[in-house]
Amino acid sequence: MSDTAASDPSQYVRQREKGARDVSYPASPEPLPVAVYDNHCHLEIEDGDGMSLDEQLLRAGEVGVTGVVQAGGDIESSRWSAWAAASHPRVLAAVAIHPNEAPVYAAQGMLDEAIAVIDELAAQPRVRAIGETGLDFFRTEGDGLPAQFFSFEAHIALAKKHDITMQIHDRDAHDEVLETLARVGAPDRTVFHCFSGDEAMARVAADRGYWLSFAGNVTFKNAQNLRDALAVTPLERILVETDAPFLTPTPFRGRPNAPYLVPVTVRFMAAELGIDLDAFCAQLAANTLDVYGAFED
Repeated sequence: MSDTAASDPSQYVRQREKGARDVSYPASPEPLPVAVYDNHCHLEIEDGDGMSLDEQLLRAGEVGVTGVVQAGGDIESSRWSAWAAASHPRVLAAVAIHPNEAPVYAAQGMLDEAIAVIDELAAQPRVRAIGETGLDFFRTEGDGLPAQFFSFEAHIALAKKHDITMQIHDRDAHDEVLETLARVGAPDRTVFHCFSGDEAMARVAADRGYWLSFAGNVTFKNAQNLRDALAVTPLERILVETDAPFLTPTPFRGRPNAPYLVPVTVRFMAAELGIDLDAFCAQLAANTLDVYGAFED
């Protein structure tokens, strides 16, 4: 991180690797009939030609996405998230040390310090969630796992301390995440960001009062497990997100994702559930406000 970005979080930016994929932004979809929110995105990460935060919010608003929850994953992106929320009435923040970053901080002897920064940021009024935190057995294994578990439990404690929501990252660790939440006790408002389980896990999560957030990958051909999970999740427990710039919905998979593409996923989900689009949008909006509170003070 540059000295400038360290003193001024607004200057922080990350670049997503482009590779050989199409990095042009898709055309804007038809606006939704009732406004909704993107409850998890990473707008500090530039993709393709990039859009400023103001451009992201403007383009999203034009299609009926009137607010976003910007999520951090390390000290720098969490500070940027808190700055974005404090500076923009349509942004709320989630702050955390990502489970794959926890072993990195631990190896540097800095994990306690990093969690202390998250604790400080979580006290800000427009930081409404601890996230994303959780367990990831896909990219971390062996010696890195104790740091993940330590960090996850510390983040659970922070969500309870500040009485804010927790956004969970769960990759290839379904049973262990559920066991940890049961053993330690989940925060009152717990969201499975980019839910990746199956129908059985969805039933368990919903029965415990957790929210399930579905991203663009619910539209992927090989994601029947997500559609099965969506089908059994009570409407009042469903949220929608982009995880932008990742997980761009079909038919734009691989191209840059952004909050303005939420309507693509919302329409797909409404069709899968056989529910009226207006009613589904209204439910999604109400759920988001129940979980995070009002966007504009």
